[in-house]
Amino acid sequence: MKHARRLATRAFRAQSGEFLAEGPQAVREALGTAGVVIEVFATADATDRHPALVEMAGDRWIQADDDVLDAVTDAVQPQGVVARCRSVIADLSELPHEARFVVVCADVRDPGNAGAVIRCADAAGADAVVLAGDSVDPLNPKAVRASAGSLFHLPVLVHRDVVEVVSQLQRQGLQVLAADGVGEVGLFDDSLDLAAPTAWLMGNEAWGLPEHVSALADHVVAVPIYGRAESLNLATAAAVCLYATAAARHRAG
Repeated sequence: MKHARRLATRAFRAQSGEFLAEGPQAVREALGTAGVVIEVFATADATDRHPALVEMAGDRWIQADDDVLDAVTDAVQPQGVVARCRSVIADLSELPHEARFVVVCADVRDPGNAGAVIRCADAAGADAVVLAGDSVDPLNPKAVRASAGSLFHLPVLVHRDVVEVVSQLQRQGLQVLAADGVGEVGLFDDSLDLAAPTAWLMGNEAWGLPEHVSALADHVVAVPIYGRAESLNLATAAAVCLYATAAARHRAG
């Protein structure tokens, strides 16, 4: 349990190659991914409420006192079950060669946003998510919770250099589209071929994409605002862009 508590820090997650997945949904998805779960800690109440998880975990299920488990998680309302997992994060070199729909988060700092983008990418049928530059650790407990288990469904990659990420995607034949409040082309313009192999480049919550990064993209795409809102937040903008792409891909067959 002391080891598990230390996984709250990014440094120890990197050193150990482990992280925590909290809540029944995340634990269920982790247990469904071969070779990921090391052990599951749960309260007596959670053990009674989730017999299917107990069966999936087998001898990896460890019952613990409520206060002990509360000390492991940083959630405001702990859900009584936490899995200690092996890292599922890869480097850019492991980007699937067949990937044709990718999301890149550049310098995204908020773990809730990062997890929400991963969840949205999963729902929209993306092939991978890349967290680039100074982005938050996708294994941050808040990011894992916000992904609602999607972290275990598609490749999530981390790479420091945004330029290298964009270059590799373009070499693999993907158009790179930078989402912005203003751009040379609108998201729903007929001239934009969203059915083509596409990577979306999403910027920081506060300042978006720096000019030198958006300049790397094949197109800077404006997400239209039809009402009086000043802007969309990152997770919402990502959802709009990804579902526009998913719809175009499905129409094209």
